[in-house]
Amino acid sequence: MSDASMTFVRHQPAAERSAPVTTTGAIGWARARLFNSPGNILITFIGAVILWLVIEPTIRFLFVDAVWQGADRNACLAETAGRPVGACWPFIHAKLGQFIYGFYPEAQRWRVNIVFALAAILLLPLLIPRVPGKALNAALFFIAFPVIAFFLLHGGGLNGFAVSWLATILSGLTTNISGVGAALTGYAGAATIAPLGAVAAALGVVVSGIGSALALVITPLVLLNDALAVSVRPLWNDFFITAVVVSVLLALFAGGLRTLVKSAVAFAAIGLVMAMLDLAHGGLPIVGTREWGGLLVTLVVSVTGIVASMPVGMALALGRRSRIPLIKMFSVVFIEFWRGVPLITVLFFATYMLPLFMAGNFTIDGLVRVLIGIALFAGAYNAEIIRGGFAAIPRGQAEAATALGLSRWKTIRLVLMPQALRHVIPSLVNSFIALFKDTTLVLIVSIFDLLGQLRAAFADPNWATPTTVFTGFAFTGIIYFVICFAMSRYSLFVERRLNAHRRR
Repeated sequence: MSDASMTFVRHQPAAERSAPVTTTGAIGWARARLFNSPGNILITFIGAVILWLVIEPTIRFLFVDAVWQGADRNACLAETAGRPVGACWPFIHAKLGQFIYGFYPEAQRWRVNIVFALAAILLLPLLIPRVPGKALNAALFFIAFPVIAFFLLHGGGLNGFAVSWLATILSGLTTNISGVGAALTGYAGAATIAPLGAVAAALGVVVSGIGSALALVITPLVLLNDALAVSVRPLWNDFFITAVVVSVLLALFAGGLRTLVKSAVAFAAIGLVMAMLDLAHGGLPIVGTREWGGLLVTLVVSVTGIVASMPVGMALALGRRSRIPLIKMFSVVFIEFWRGVPLITVLFFATYMLPLFMAGNFTIDGLVRVLIGIALFAGAYNAEIIRGGFAAIPRGQAEAATALGLSRWKTIRLVLMPQALRHVIPSLVNSFIALFKDTTLVLIVSIFDLLGQLRAAFADPNWATPTTVFTGFAFTGIIYFVICFAMSRYSLFVERRLNAHRRR
């Protein structure tokens, strides 16, 4: 074979060729997903037509034909504008304060703004994984913030601190116990059946003895409370004694000097907040919850329900898995009862029936009753979701934790509960979104949330136009969609981050 017939051997790699235009970018994506078969082509065209029929009039109503300026309903009438009229945005602008604050006094709305700002400042670092100080941030958001928000939104001051609270509670308990003992003794004297009278007399002696012993034990506390009540600054003296006692006890039982310093700093921060809100002299003007409304009530009810329902759900899920029959039976009955009752019934019972069961003049604010009912209702649903997460954990996880010497509670806290919550993130967030939307039901118990304020605003004859109703519902729908969509996307982010070991 001659040299001329030898095969050519390339010593340099060939130049790269560009990928075909029809397989990359938007064209490639559309060809692969939208036009890769006759059936998909037909579905794509049908979907495009439906989207056009929905999106085009929506955009025209909200933006193109919308009215943006005006002082009353005349600006949103087709006769006045001389053209087809879409959304009446001047109505939203005129009622925006009512939609956000409800009937909250206009001069005090700065308090609501501060609460919104504090919530955003404390919540955002919790949602960003790489921000340090999560423990401190969580303590501020879940413990300190609700207390500060209460005194900002509701107002009022403090008449005492821990010494006064303990003295009042223990004195009331002592009085009740002594009353029960006296009632049993009186029944023993009037009993016609000798054995029952003897048993009642014995019980009366025992209960009265317990009441007398408890009264003797709390006597120093009662005397201290009486001395504080006649002092120059009773609240601050009570606060100082509480800070000293709690700090010393924590230092003795929980870690020495470092714990003492942390406790002192925490009480100093509490004292600073008390001084800023002037809680020793009545605090801010009281604004009753009946004056709250709009987005404020929607966020208060939904956030409180979501946060409070989680520990309730976790406790009930653990109780249903408990090996103790009484705890398991109580958890099952509680869950099935609350899951079998509509939320409307819960709200009616909490608002109108619960006060009938309260003793004496003891009352609970109407909004607080609603919050308790919603938290228990959502907690029952969350319990079953979390129980499903426990069922998805392999049995070997608990066995491995036991083999490592972990106690039952450490196994639950460190091994089982984190995995159970990670498995049910989509279901939990779905429950939270449903709860956020269900807050509109509080309108039936005369609590005006965002949707309730919208309906109240429709009654204003100054803005009665054919498009006002559609504009209002479009505005509230956008707010609900934005919040629910944000919750959904963040849950997807958390799910992907926590399940990084399952990615391929």
